Amino acid sequence: MNLRDLHYLVALAEHRHFGRAAEASFVSQPTLSTQIKKLEDELGVPLVERTPRKVLLTETGREIARRARGVLAEIDEIKAIAQRTRDPESGTLRLGIFPTLGPYLLPHLVPLVRTHFPRLELLLVEEKTEHVVKMLREGALDVGVLALPLHEDSLHAEFLFEEPFVLAVPASHPLAHKQSLLKLADLEDESLLLLEDGHCMRDQALEVCALAGAGERSGFRATSLETLRQMVAANVGITLLPTLAIKPPVSRTDNVHLLEFGGRAPSRRIALVWRKSSSLGTFLKRFAEVIRSMPAELLQPDLGGARARPAAKRGR
Repeated sequence: MNLRDLHYLVALAEHRHFGRAAEASFVSQPTLSTQIKKLEDELGVPLVERTPRKVLLTETGREIARRARGVLAEIDEIKAIAQRTRDPESGTLRLGIFPTLGPYLLPHLVPLVRTHFPRLELLLVEEKTEHVVKMLREGALDVGVLALPLHEDSLHAEFLFEEPFVLAVPASHPLAHKQSLLKLADLEDESLLLLEDGHCMRDQALEVCALAGAGERSGFRATSLETLRQMVAANVGITLLPTLAIKPPVSRTDNVHLLEFGGRAPSRRIALVWRKSSSLGTFLKRFAEVIRSMPAELLQPDLGGARARPAAKRGR
């Protein structure tokens, strides 16, 4: 038994006609018919019912054809893995990213990847950090974009960039009228709106709160940065936002004032992460360089005179 014969059997199961199956397999009809007969002789069971008008597979033939499809799919995957190792730029890269970064980084990253690696197929998975790490560990992902620190000995982390946080407050908040750059001390005794458990940015925001003497707004935990942004706009409270989340193509939100920190601003450190045993390591270092080539201004709040947009006036 060989893979070629399994291909012929699957083609026959799909087309139910020796001529069309042969054409789809790029062989002559006598060749395909002979190979199917040889496969039947080898297995010792009939696989095909030959009738004047059409071809029907026996019950055994249908079951073997079904399993043959799975075998051939696995063979294709093995070839794809080998091809990806020989020429990573022409393969598929399975990339995981966490939800408070993905929607804001990917619009800038994907065009860069297409420019530098036009033959690369990028498959994106957006999950919380814990799940991305698990998928990396199990081989379900090739690489992840995650926040540091990571405590996983099996993974290599390649630092990419540091992303500052800004403070988002509603127009009615006293800090909305602050003219100078923000200090951590300005957050003392404030209560911040934070994300629910499982988001790495929740942990990062709690660290900022601890440094500033601030706390968490009780009775509320958001599932996304967009929820936090809209809660600020609705005068529910204040929150921290990462810089990429305030950059185009993200639209400005009415009644949300953004304040930049002076000095050593609170931030998160982002890295490209992959298994230390991965054969893609050399390519992934080049992939990291592409991410680092993003324009520097994307990671600078640079709020200037357009830090905030006042609430929309009605009746005009």
